[in-house]
Amino acid sequence: MKQKHPTLSSHSLTDKGLHRDSNEDCYLSDPQLGLWLVADGMGGHAAGEVASDITRSTIQGLSISEVSLEEAIHAAHRAVIDATTRGLGAEGMGSTVVALKTYSENNYQVSWVGDSRAYLWTSTTNGGQLEQLTIDHSYVQTLLDSGAITPAEVKDHPDKNIITQCIGLKGKSDIQVETILGQWHENQWILLCSDGLTSELDNTQIANILCQAPSSEIAINQLLHETLSKGARDNTTIQIIESPILAPINKEVDTSRLLPAVTPYNWLDNTLYTMAFISLIIIGFWIFKGN
Repeated sequence: MKQKHPTLSSHSLTDKGLHRDSNEDCYLSDPQLGLWLVADGMGGHAAGEVASDITRSTIQGLSISEVSLEEAIHAAHRAVIDATTRGLGAEGMGSTVVALKTYSENNYQVSWVGDSRAYLWTSTTNGGQLEQLTIDHSYVQTLLDSGAITPAEVKDHPDKNIITQCIGLKGKSDIQVETILGQWHENQWILLCSDGLTSELDNTQIANILCQAPSSEIAINQLLHETLSKGARDNTTIQIIESPILAPINKEVDTSRLLPAVTPYNWLDNTLYTMAFISLIIIGFWIFKGN
């Protein structure tokens, strides 16, 4: 018997960034399956794109057959290795993946391999809280866990791009797929992203943008805008999936939301509109005085 998935609203985007010739990221947004994922391919132009696309199509196809998310990710690993042996892509290609699967009764599962991430954002009357749900499969994360480096040293560490687990990992017949289970609550978003976002923005910066954004669609556009402004050295993919039981929050009315956004920053928009309003008053005064 097929499971009934709650209806969720979501928004997704991907961008090749400012320094890459192609986009090796890809994403899946399939509300009918209750499935969303971000895959970040590796292996250079064409090869990385092949690996991430195989990852996406394999997981989606098996999810239609109601194979578990973990089993589907393991199958994607085998599919990428098999593609390499058949001459598709290139030797050594691979992909990270982070996937969200929703179930009945508002339960969800997040599974991942590599350093693509999932975050849980909970909006509150006085702001909100950002929780990183995934732990990177990376060399730098291993150093951090062992105490060899501090959190402040992570961002600029020379080996921060070395991952310890990925789909298609050469010489590995099996990979480590990690999973967390959760339950949706009111006023929550789950953010899935490739490391193109987290290489440019830290968790505090991400939280600040989510806190100010009036909608998930505006949020991902602001996240991408800020990533591009920081240099966007890598492909960037972002998805936000909203809780199926969203409820209104009694926040103070923000009149700036009634006006179209001109810039990604509320304070700058407010300043521009205030200056325009003052200018209109001055112009009106001089017109009235002239008459």
